[in-house]
Amino acid sequence: MQKFTLLQGLVAPMDRENVDTDAIIPKQFLKSIRKTGFGPNLFDEWRYLDVGQPGQDPASRQPNPDFVLNQPRYQGASVLLARKNFGCGSSREHAPWAIEQYGFRAIIAPSFADIFFNNCFKNGLLPIVLPEATVAQLFDAVHATPGYQLTVDLERQVIVKPNGEEIAFEVNAFRKYCLLNGLDDIGLTLRYQDKIQAYEAARLASKPWLAHTLQAA
Repeated sequence: MQKFTLLQGLVAPMDRENVDTDAIIPKQFLKSIRKTGFGPNLFDEWRYLDVGQPGQDPASRQPNPDFVLNQPRYQGASVLLARKNFGCGSSREHAPWAIEQYGFRAIIAPSFADIFFNNCFKNGLLPIVLPEATVAQLFDAVHATPGYQLTVDLERQVIVKPNGEEIAFEVNAFRKYCLLNGLDDIGLTLRYQDKIQAYEAARLASKPWLAHTLQAA
C-alpha cells in the first residue's frame, strides 16, 4: 500500500449527498476479482452517457460533459470534496479501489458510511471528517477558484488552505500509523514474517507428520 504523508492536490467537488457505492462503482464491474483497473469506471453512470461494461475501452465511451470529473478544470484532482453520508449502500470494497485508482488520495466530507470509511484506510485513502459548515465553505472556495488546491498533512493532522489557514482534523492513531507507513492488513502481518517462519519451522520439527498430512490434502 502506498504511504500517505503529505498531499498537495487539486480539489474536485462532488456536490451530492448520500452518494452510495453503486454510484461510485456500478454493480456490473464487481464481476472482476482483481483489485486493479477500476479507475476508468469510477462514477460510471454519471461520468458517461452510455452504459459501460467490464473490459470496455474508455476511449470508445461517450463522456458526459456536464459531470464534474469530465470538466477540464478538475482534471488531475487528488482530493475529493463530498457531502454528508458519502459511501453509503453496499459494503463493496471496489468503491475505495475505484476512487484510489482514479487518482484520489483524500476525501473530505461531513460524514461517511462506516464500512466505506474503514475500507478507505485499508486501501491507502484518507477519509477526513469535517463540520458541515466547514465543508460548505470549501465547496464555495472550490467553485469560485479554478485550480483550487489543498495540502493535507497527515502527520500534523491539518489541511492547509491556499492562504495558509489551517483546518485541524481527527484521525484514529492506529489508522494514521498504517497510512504513514503504507501498511494494509497483509503488510501489518508481514512485519512478523521472521517470527511466523520460526514458529512454523519449530512446529514442523516437533510434529513432522504435519508435512505429510498437508501434502496429502
